[in-house]
Amino acid sequence: MILPIYVYGWPQLRKQCEDIAPDYPNLKQLIADMFETMYHAEGCGLAAPQIGLNIRLIVIDGAPFADEKDPDDMLRTFKKILINPKIETFGDEWTEEEGCLTFPKIRERVKRPSKVIITYFDENFQPHSEEYEGMAARIIQHEYDHIEGIFFIDRISALRRKLIVGKLNAVAKGKAECKYKIKTYKK
Repeated sequence: MILPIYVYGWPQLRKQCEDIAPDYPNLKQLIADMFETMYHAEGCGLAAPQIGLNIRLIVIDGAPFADEKDPDDMLRTFKKILINPKIETFGDEWTEEEGCLTFPKIRERVKRPSKVIITYFDENFQPHSEEYEGMAARIIQHEYDHIEGIFFIDRISALRRKLIVGKLNAVAKGKAECKYKIKTYKK
C-alpha cells in the first residue's frame, strides 16, 4: 500500500525515534509498504518518521544512483532494511547535492563524511555490522538523520536556509508540486 509522505512542518519529524522489538505489529507488511511508497515517490530511501511513525526503521534501494556504465557498481544491488540502526561516521568530508521526499523539489549541496560503519538488525532481527563509503554511506547518513530528527537542510549554511525559506514555507503549506501523496501539518 502506498502511504502519504509527511512533509516539512510536522513537529514529529524533529523527534528522535524509538527502537522496535521483533514483535512489532505487522512489521513485514510495513516494510513492504515503505518500499512501495519509496518506489512510487521515486526515492532511494525512506525512514519511518517520513510516513508518520516514530520508530527506528529505514528502507533503502541505491539502484537509482548506480552508474549504468559500470556493471560492478555496488549501488545496483544496495537494497537494505535497517532496524534500530546505529552509525559511526569517518573519512574525508565531501559535498554532494541531496534531495528528500520530505522536501519536494528542494535540493541542496550537503557536506558529509565519506564513510560509515552501521550496526543494525535486518527484517528477521539478525544483527549486522557493515562499512560503506561514497554514495551508499551518504544515503545511509541521510536516512539515519531522519530517525534522529535531523533534516538535510540542517547541514547547510544559515544563509542557504534563509535563501530557501520561501520554498520551505510552500512545502509546509502543501503547495509543493510532487508526484506522490503528501501529508501536511495542520495546527
